[in-house]
Amino acid sequence: MVFSSIVFLFYFFPAFLITYYLVGKKYKNIVILLFSIFFYSWGAPKFIFVILGTTFIDFHLVKWMSLTHSKRNRRLMLTLSVSINMGLLFYFKYSNFFIENVNGLLSVFGTGNIHWTKLLLPIGISFYTFETITYVVDVYRKVHKPLTNFWDYQLYIILFPKLIAGPIIRYHDLADQITDRSQNDSIDNRLTGFYRFAIGLAKKVLIANHMGQQADAIFAMDYAGLGTTTAWMGILAYTFQIYFDFSGYSDMAIGMAKMIGFKFPENFNNPYISQSITEFWRRWHMTLGSWMRNYLYIPLGGNKVSKSRLYFNLWFVFLMSGLWHGASWNFVLWGAYHGLFLVLERGFLLKFYTKIGKFPSTFITFFIVVIGWVFFRIESESDAWLYLSRMFAFDFVNLVTFDSEFYTFFIIAIFFAFFTYFSVGQKIQDSIYFKDYSYSRHLFVTAISIVLLLLSVSSITAFGFNPFIYFRF
Repeated sequence: MVFSSIVFLFYFFPAFLITYYLVGKKYKNIVILLFSIFFYSWGAPKFIFVILGTTFIDFHLVKWMSLTHSKRNRRLMLTLSVSINMGLLFYFKYSNFFIENVNGLLSVFGTGNIHWTKLLLPIGISFYTFETITYVVDVYRKVHKPLTNFWDYQLYIILFPKLIAGPIIRYHDLADQITDRSQNDSIDNRLTGFYRFAIGLAKKVLIANHMGQQADAIFAMDYAGLGTTTAWMGILAYTFQIYFDFSGYSDMAIGMAKMIGFKFPENFNNPYISQSITEFWRRWHMTLGSWMRNYLYIPLGGNKVSKSRLYFNLWFVFLMSGLWHGASWNFVLWGAYHGLFLVLERGFLLKFYTKIGKFPSTFITFFIVVIGWVFFRIESESDAWLYLSRMFAFDFVNLVTFDSEFYTFFIIAIFFAFFTYFSVGQKIQDSIYFKDYSYSRHLFVTAISIVLLLLSVSSITAFGFNPFIYFRF
């Protein structure tokens, strides 16, 4: 079930909120859990048992681990839990990729192929696998005690606002909220949560969908015949689509969570205003960056290693980040590409950016990011290189005409992507997202949010293009 669908907006979510607010305090977690199970079962009924089964095993493994004082046994439980979760992730997400590449290698030597039934990918498996790992690792490190109630742990994993598209929330950041949300359960939070949800829905439906429709049309063309302008418009449309789609979903998740007393971490912070790739990854998919840093980069040695090992760690982490996004070589290439620029920035580029100033640094960083999205969007490496060649062919003959509606939303996308580049934009955003509200401001923002909601619903019903790009993750 997609957040921006009519079924979710008019049936599931209203039914959930009404039920949640009507029941007593001790039944609220049960309501969330039941609706979350239904939410996931709607789109992937066969795979709900995979989540329920693995969470049952994880809960008891971690419970036993927390009760034992033997370091050996604790490590054994940790290894077993991580192995089960990573094994399932590999089986469902990467086995097809692995078999295809093995068969490609075997064909070089003229031997027979391995016969394999292609597997369907459970929705959101990358997100909830990472969260199960944070649970066992946080308890192992004694960052937080394990949950005592199995259904509370089930709720942590399957909580529907974050289940299929994040944010990726570390266990110790959410653990206490599962058992007690009274501190964040207020009328103000319910209202500001609604505002955040409406803004996120508008970003997804009004901007991302319009950008995505044009991007899909261009990427469906024959790349060899693309004009330079068309190629650039295609990748720029995708650049804004993926940002407003992903950040819009995060905003909706954060807003829904606030409406029921949860406080989720921020996941996007205007990444396209970054002045380096290093800064970009502090602003883009922030919860994934935090997970990679705490559960992969630091265990590899982090910054407390030699310079050559530091560079390798950075590059390797982003190689894995690329692979996390999808079981395809284009994602690996995209991760290696970003890792390379992170290494170069540690070496000398950051000093160069400091010398040339804010605007040139932002322009160069945005240019690097846009080029990277070509590898992310196009699965075939040869097609990606061909598309890049058309971007720099300086062939302005084969022009594709765009209608005024696309240009309007394209300008809106540029405006809001760089809205906080200047301090006044940052102040406006902070006042909407983070500042306390007066009564008059509540009235004003409520009116804007209702307008955005109505426009979004109208667009969903009339536009007919409402993709969910996270099925591949």
